[in-house]
Amino acid sequence: MRVKVRAGAASVGAKRKQRNTEILSYHLMLLPGMLFLFLFSTVPLFGLVMAFQKYVPAKGFFRSKFVGLDNFRFMFQLPDVSQVVINTLVIALSKIVLNIIVPVVFALLLNEVKNKHFKRVVQTVTYMPYFLSWVILGGIFVSMFSMDGLFNNLIRAMGGEPIMFMASNKWFRPIIVLTDTWKGFGYNAIVYLAALTAIDYSLYEAAAIDGANRWQQMTHITLPALVPTIILLTCLSLGNLFNANFDQIFNMYNPLVYKSGDIIDTYIYRMGLVDMQFSLGTAVGLLKSFISFFLIGASYYLAKRFAGYRIF
Repeated sequence: MRVKVRAGAASVGAKRKQRNTEILSYHLMLLPGMLFLFLFSTVPLFGLVMAFQKYVPAKGFFRSKFVGLDNFRFMFQLPDVSQVVINTLVIALSKIVLNIIVPVVFALLLNEVKNKHFKRVVQTVTYMPYFLSWVILGGIFVSMFSMDGLFNNLIRAMGGEPIMFMASNKWFRPIIVLTDTWKGFGYNAIVYLAALTAIDYSLYEAAAIDGANRWQQMTHITLPALVPTIILLTCLSLGNLFNANFDQIFNMYNPLVYKSGDIIDTYIYRMGLVDMQFSLGTAVGLLKSFISFFLIGASYYLAKRFAGYRIF
């Protein structure tokens, strides 16, 4: 009996040792990513102290003069700040709306295609631009909307006068919003297409027996089935209300369209790095992050309240 007990204990010990070895291997796999996050996401947080200092690079964090909230007070006195905030909200909100509507419409239309091979080709082609950098796409769009670009050549061919698209405050915001929607609608539609696969096909068969046509089936079965997903993604997108995509605008804007296209992130870049006002740029970025933190919390609360989604 004692031999059996010892054998069982040895077996349990061996299994526990094997499990600990597996856990250790998983932690070792996580180690490079954790080091990357620590070095590039945690360590830079110490730089937030610049928002409360009159930071001088030669003196560093410890010898620069501490000025409290003076940078924040000065920030609100700047004439450009209100326009920058308005630009950010208008562009970000427009992107949120179109990045909900266009992918939903595209998913509904693609769902009606019965040819599976054509459907796959269309889906692949439409989500490929999502993986292209704005460094590449920005240069392409700037060239296309230039005075000698594709669109102005078409306008000339139809007898019209060329338009300075990239130097016009009237046209810059629509171009930014529409190009961002074009880049991401195919990728964003994947979520809705996945939601459509969960619909019971017998509902369509019952509707067809009752005499419902394709349009009626889509409006009374398909679209209502997408409503929970639409509500969820809309709520979660509110966390990006102050993020209008720095990469895109930085690669497409110019000083002539600062009035309509300058957003918080590009403003921070110019103030903090170009003009070397490190403390002011840090203060603006800290305030934006503080507001975004509460927006993210509100978005998850709304997602839980209206869509039953929770992460904890």
